[in-house]
Amino acid sequence: MSVAIKLFPDTYVDSVVQLRAMRAMREVDGVEWASAAMATPANVEDLRTEGVEATQVAGSSSNDFFLVVRATTDATAVEALATGESAVTSSDPPGGTFDQTEVPHSLRDAVRAQPASNVAVISLPGDYAALAAYQALSTDLHVLLFSDNVPVAKEVALKDHALSRGRLLMGPGAGTAVLGGVGLGFANVVTPGPVGVVAAAGTGAQEAMALLDRWGVGVSHVIGVGGRDLSAGVGGRMACAAVSALREDAATEVILLVSKPPAPDVVTRVLASAGGKPLVAALIGLDPQFPVPAGVLFADTLETGVTATLGALGIAAPDTTATIGPTLAEVRSRLAPGRRLIRGLFSGGTLCYESLVILGRVIGEVHSNTPINKAWGLPAPADSHQCLDLGEEEFTRGRPHPMIDPEARLEVLAAHAADPSVAAIILDVVLGHGSDDDPARTLAPACESAMADGGPQVVAYVLGTDQDPQGYQSQRERLMRAGCIVTETAARASLVAAAIATGEPSLMRRSV
Repeated sequence: MSVAIKLFPDTYVDSVVQLRAMRAMREVDGVEWASAAMATPANVEDLRTEGVEATQVAGSSSNDFFLVVRATTDATAVEALATGESAVTSSDPPGGTFDQTEVPHSLRDAVRAQPASNVAVISLPGDYAALAAYQALSTDLHVLLFSDNVPVAKEVALKDHALSRGRLLMGPGAGTAVLGGVGLGFANVVTPGPVGVVAAAGTGAQEAMALLDRWGVGVSHVIGVGGRDLSAGVGGRMACAAVSALREDAATEVILLVSKPPAPDVVTRVLASAGGKPLVAALIGLDPQFPVPAGVLFADTLETGVTATLGALGIAAPDTTATIGPTLAEVRSRLAPGRRLIRGLFSGGTLCYESLVILGRVIGEVHSNTPINKAWGLPAPADSHQCLDLGEEEFTRGRPHPMIDPEARLEVLAAHAADPSVAAIILDVVLGHGSDDDPARTLAPACESAMADGGPQVVAYVLGTDQDPQGYQSQRERLMRAGCIVTETAARASLVAAAIATGEPSLMRRSV
């Protein structure tokens, strides 16, 4: 057995390219395991558990990139590393080849080469992200700051600087936006329409835009503001600016605000900034009795937020309880005796949070790595309902996010399927730019295997639109053919899972 590693000092490689390299190395005959990642302390610690010697990573830092492989022979390991390096350094630019001498080496070079640009997308380690954002704002660019690990104090300073220049600072940790019909980060392909979305939740924004598109409405813009923007520490700086911008936008008739529970005084100020334009506040899990200004519609799930938005436009909402695939009676008949627990295995953090809210109302205590009730965290009791956000760091160390790499969920899925008490497993499948090009290809066979021989039944939700490159209908149909119940919304997946676990059919039609 041979374990080989190659370090690339002071080299940043984003997660999409990391995945490309990892897959290329794993396809080499004789490779048992391979990874490609930044040499953060957590990732280096994981390398040690895979057989990498301390001397092989001595002196590495979070600014370094590595390729690592475990293979049957030294020659195979060397070949795999070369294959991985080739995958990292190869380039397939859209529209054909270009002269490498024309590639800009700085932000200012890029602006000079493309002076009509008005948005910069920044994906750098947190230590450098704030500096790059300042540079972009100072060049009068709006900024989508994909990077996280930016301290709150720097976030506040960046947003104040952006506001002083009349620009948007979307982030940190803003993975989704649609501006003028152009998707940035993890974005679905949507039809232009009258709803402007302001979101402090990435997959919350995607669920909102996808439902609006599928239900025939469409969106004008989607502005992600970062998960901390509505906290007391940040004060809703960018949410207020985004709502104000949409208030003045002639193409936007209704504003939809999406967030996990915000600081009450902050969200009150944000809602007031709508200035009379119809606004729906989808504040997931917030007390339904929370007071909102006159003219603001309140919702506490993503589904009810979008249906309320349709109502504000005078459009009837579709039947969200519709499913495809087997009936409840059919999946209940396939369960082995004694199965009664629910496990949610999510790639979308906001979808996980919404599931915790909904399941908490119908079945009670649900444990999670991102719990609403801090007493219901991990490690969880063996005999417990659980919802896991598999995009959190403890699950992504040393490998890409599960939206990019669906294989990241297979081991966790198999482990929970092997638990003889588990009756239902919830899976979200997120489509759109940035996500895996065919997630059902990987997940459907794993679901079919999990459900065999009396195993737990899988409830799948596909977040996407008919225009997404993966093919919304084909993804749903592949999961259905594997035996999954496929729901219309993410919220409905939780209720269907509860119906499977409890045997209560009425839960499938319960209001969310």
